[in-house]
Amino acid sequence: MKKSKILSYILLFAIISAMIMPSSAMALNDPPLSSKAVVLVDIGTGNVLFEKNADEKIYPASTTKIMTVLLAVEAIEAGKVSLTDSVTAQSSITTALGEDGSSAGIVVGETMSLESVLYCAMLSSANEACNMVASYISGDIPSFVKLMNERALELGCTGTNFRNTHGYPDYNHYSTARDMALIALEAYSHPLFMEICNTITKTIPATNMSEARVIGNTNGLINNDSELYPGYYYEYAKGIKTGHTNDAGYCLISSASKDKISLLCVVMGGMAVEKVEKTDYTNFSDSISTYNWAFENFSYRNIIDTTDLVKDIPVKMAKDTDYVTVRPETAVQALMPNDEDNSSFDQQLTIYSEQEGKDLVAPIEAGTVLGEITISRDGVIYGSSELVACSSVDLDYAQFIGDKIVKTLKNPLVIIFIVIILGLLLTYAILVARYRRSKKQYKKELESRRRVKENTLSERQASRNLSSKGSGSIQDGTAATNGTGSDRSASGTETVSKAEQDYFDEFFGRNKK
Repeated sequence: MKKSKILSYILLFAIISAMIMPSSAMALNDPPLSSKAVVLVDIGTGNVLFEKNADEKIYPASTTKIMTVLLAVEAIEAGKVSLTDSVTAQSSITTALGEDGSSAGIVVGETMSLESVLYCAMLSSANEACNMVASYISGDIPSFVKLMNERALELGCTGTNFRNTHGYPDYNHYSTARDMALIALEAYSHPLFMEICNTITKTIPATNMSEARVIGNTNGLINNDSELYPGYYYEYAKGIKTGHTNDAGYCLISSASKDKISLLCVVMGGMAVEKVEKTDYTNFSDSISTYNWAFENFSYRNIIDTTDLVKDIPVKMAKDTDYVTVRPETAVQALMPNDEDNSSFDQQLTIYSEQEGKDLVAPIEAGTVLGEITISRDGVIYGSSELVACSSVDLDYAQFIGDKIVKTLKNPLVIIFIVIILGLLLTYAILVARYRRSKKQYKKELESRRRVKENTLSERQASRNLSSKGSGSIQDGTAATNGTGSDRSASGTETVSKAEQDYFDEFFGRNKK
């Protein structure tokens, strides 16, 4: 009874422990591989999903031919040469070749189309065909090999040095699995290249020195009838190239697509393992194992969705709000392990108005692009999307007009103009006040003078009246006095009016010459 209880406690503890164990304990295990170097790449992004000795120096063998044919395809696309061009094999076709190298049986002096030469290079892995391509594209083999190395550098290859066009053993002819993945990814992007390397069999038309010949692809992943590597057909595979030398081991660069996932796998330094039922070529078995591992454990998942609200951006002169919310215009996906938490990704936001040091101002229409977001992790970028406004933001016209007025008043030219106008108005006010004050004073002086004059005239008239005799004379004198007074009054008014006009003219300088 006690033993049963103890077992129950142990079982309960085990269950609880399993539940609270950190997620890292459930991390995805690497695929079991025996080849020397392996790189698995997501074709959609170029991101590496798995790697083993990716930067270790390896001998690429015939996978070298990927670069040779890629340069020929690029020359065709550039209009420098054509698939229908006739190419004649020169004596240089045997350059850097041994007797045990792969061949399509092309001999010196034989003429065939450039298209046929390319198929011989990729399907039959013909070394002499690669030298024919080099001489035709660049004029001579050394110039073409130089071009191969230059193109490798352009693609970001840092551990590669080509010494020949075909990959026949040379101590100084080397690369890395990562570099070969970069070269193969570029080749994959050219439809003509993929059409050639994914062909199972091809009939080479008769030439001036040979009857028509049928050649088959050495890639057992796509050629179900392969004589060299039978039993490795993989329904999801396409291309690309096999390779083998004693120093390089068994190599294979291929691609595979399933459930909208497209992968490229580089396997270098594989082995031929003798088994009871058949020889296991690990370049093929490791490629298949790697693909199956990825398809079973990886899927595209949204790291950020179009419904995610990313950020509130302040908005000036907005009606009923002071910000606008942005969201991704498109979802950003990443090919990642199914059990991995996507919260470990970093988000880099760029808001255009902030980047330019400007305010975001209403009105803003819904869907307006206001920035962008980039998703990355450990320095690897998984995707980006533009950020758009979730809703429209209307303009507050009162704020808009007020802002315009403030900005106008802050304009230096406007400020200068206002100062000038105010100066003129102030000058005018001073002149008017001065004029009125002076005029009032002047009128007082005139009035004072008029009264003095009238008093003087009255005294004189009184003196005259005393000296006058007789009533008639008195009446005449009175009439005369009245008449004189009237004239005096009229004359005084006219004098004042004329005096005012004279003062006005004098004040404003009208009489100045």
